[in-house]
Amino acid sequence: MRSSPCPPYSPYSPSGRRWTLVLEHRERLQRLVRARLPEPRDVEDVVQEALIRAVCFADLDEARVGALLTTTALRLCADNYRTQARQQRMLRRIAVVTPVPGPEEIVCDRQLGRWLMQRIEHLPGRERQILLARASGLRTTEAASRLQISTKAAEGAFTRGRARLRRLHEQDGTAATTTELSAGRRT
Repeated sequence: MRSSPCPPYSPYSPSGRRWTLVLEHRERLQRLVRARLPEPRDVEDVVQEALIRAVCFADLDEARVGALLTTTALRLCADNYRTQARQQRMLRRIAVVTPVPGPEEIVCDRQLGRWLMQRIEHLPGRERQILLARASGLRTTEAASRLQISTKAAEGAFTRGRARLRRLHEQDGTAATTTELSAGRRT
């Protein structure tokens, strides 16, 4: 038979007296913990854990039960915050990890890049210059400085160029789908 960490409850046993002594502090502990933890579920867990630890404490000084409960509850609150902070750090680490693209994505990205470079050559002068500068890694402000135009003009050219490319891509995608569908019907 396994021994429990805490003696069984009976109002006439020493542990029953301990429970009676400890439960007198329950409401005070709840107020104390509620001021420190936002979740009601966490408040109740901390209070119950503090009460159980006090009842099971081997060298319990009945004159100092309140101080023991307060210290235990505050330490459990700190443990709760540490656990939450650890979980948030882990979530941030997980969120920072970027997935490695598969071979299909790499092939598609390269093909899209080739398509974009072919279409950029047909854009009007300033839009083409800004998009090529951005493709080479320059920021819009750096491209504006090199082309000796205002940042606002460079941003406008960049926005217009992207919109034109997006429309061309949608048109080409629709044409490709229509061609594939008509080819599929013939076979």
